[in-house]
Amino acid sequence: MIPDYWSEAVQTLSTSDCQMAELIARYPGAGLVSRGDPFATLARSIVGQQISVQAADAVWQRVLVRLTPLAPETVLQLGPAGLMGCGLSQRKIEYLHDLAQHFVDGLLRPAAWEMMGDEQLIATLCAVRGIGRWTAEMFLIFNQLRPDVFPLDDIGLQRAVFGHYFAGERQSRAALADFGQRWRPWRSVATWYLWRSLDPLPVAY
Repeated sequence: MIPDYWSEAVQTLSTSDCQMAELIARYPGAGLVSRGDPFATLARSIVGQQISVQAADAVWQRVLVRLTPLAPETVLQLGPAGLMGCGLSQRKIEYLHDLAQHFVDGLLRPAAWEMMGDEQLIATLCAVRGIGRWTAEMFLIFNQLRPDVFPLDDIGLQRAVFGHYFAGERQSRAALADFGQRWRPWRSVATWYLWRSLDPLPVAY
């Protein structure tokens, strides 16, 4: 389901930013939808690193055949050897094992995340091997549906902001961060519509 805050965010952004209002008007009734299970979302993000979407989908389907059920405990029971032959590099296998271990050891506890601020949760996720800030920010937006995440290192976001607001001229990271302040506390929502302006299909992660 689309987050409860979406309507308020859309109204506020449309009122305060005419360019954003134009983008929002192109996609009525659309919004973020969570993919659900945190472990599955993070595992899939690791599988998809540095390969094409098509390749990631193919590898993920092979991984799912091995991981039945799809759970941290299954990864640990299989061990690293159990994921060989799925198309995963040795490093990604190690990353998935570390992710599973964090869940099983209680270092990643989804029930506790609601009480964490964005930066605290990002730091918690980044303690897992193979998860960096960008991956953590995508998780906060697409799985946790956090309303005010602004992924400065995302190439798509940069392209969209520079194209719509700076006539295509690149700006510094600091300038981008400062520019994004206009969309607080709904920067995730603004980012989602900026992504849509580059690709009319709903952004998924």
